[in-house]
Amino acid sequence: MTTRLTIDLDALAANFHTLKAEAAGARVCPVVKADGYGLGAAQASRRLFDEGARDFFVARLEEGEALRAALPEPDAVIHVLDGTVAGTESRLQAAGLSPVLSSLDEARAWRGPPAALHVDTGMNRIGVSIDDALALAKSGLRPCLIMSHLGRADDPAQPRNAQQLAAFLPVRAAFPDAPASLAASAGMFLGPDYRFEAVRPGISLYGGGPRDRPDPRIRAVATLEAPVLQLRDLKAGEAVGYGTMFTAPRAMRIAVVGAGYADGIIRRAHRGARAWLDGASAPIVVVTMDLIAIDVSECPKAKVGDMVELLGPDALLDDLAAASDSVAHECLVRLGPRAQRLYLPR
Repeated sequence: MTTRLTIDLDALAANFHTLKAEAAGARVCPVVKADGYGLGAAQASRRLFDEGARDFFVARLEEGEALRAALPEPDAVIHVLDGTVAGTESRLQAAGLSPVLSSLDEARAWRGPPAALHVDTGMNRIGVSIDDALALAKSGLRPCLIMSHLGRADDPAQPRNAQQLAAFLPVRAAFPDAPASLAASAGMFLGPDYRFEAVRPGISLYGGGPRDRPDPRIRAVATLEAPVLQLRDLKAGEAVGYGTMFTAPRAMRIAVVGAGYADGIIRRAHRGARAWLDGASAPIVVVTMDLIAIDVSECPKAKVGDMVELLGPDALLDDLAAASDSVAHECLVRLGPRAQRLYLPR
């Protein structure tokens, strides 16, 4: 047996329609950057296109070119968040890609079809300033989309959300003919004021809750399983693995599983992540490059060859992220190429 990563495209489609219902009429524009959050941009986008999506976001030019090859349909709009990195204008136009312009120089220099305009409303990461956006509106710029990004949408009580919305509204008014987009996965759930004409979900398409915790409305898309290679009985005080990462507090049984951080399970997951085996949750106690040790003291039927769910519908993505002191996005994009990949339905 080998480690396997199963990507459930039916679950992806179900999440798309859940988010579409939440968007209440706004256009749902999937974010498929970083190879579809590590799960396969071509496969994910193809299915989402079949479900009705027509606008997609990637980060890099090369991602856009690859996605255009997977989605040659003329009504598939592919936005490149990097914009017009020097020397890429001809490649963007040749592939029929829409750059997301994020500086005054980019906006003034672009001579291709209408592009999107990214406005910084307080995240201080990328985007033209409010003043520059208003100046561009007066100059006659006609973007195909105006957008910004929320920095704390995962926390509805954060005043920063309302501050960014207030900053975005004058820009939205300055471009009355362009659809507007402010919300990604979490922002969609802040209410109708944040949705405008288009939303850009990413992590919640792939199984992550919009509040960085499991959400029953969102289905697991990725399932990572690995086989039990050995079962070992420990005495109290015996150590497992390198250094003093784990010392048995009592007599216990562990299962050594054929996966590790080379397969995408973050090393820090031993601080509280749980796997699923024999119909029960089992604590992960050690993560190394190729092997993971799991406490199976409460799984009496566990045996060599059993497949352990390290991530999936029972070992939830957001729980793994929290235990790893990370976010669901990182947990997905770290999933390595070593696992056998299966797409469902086949």
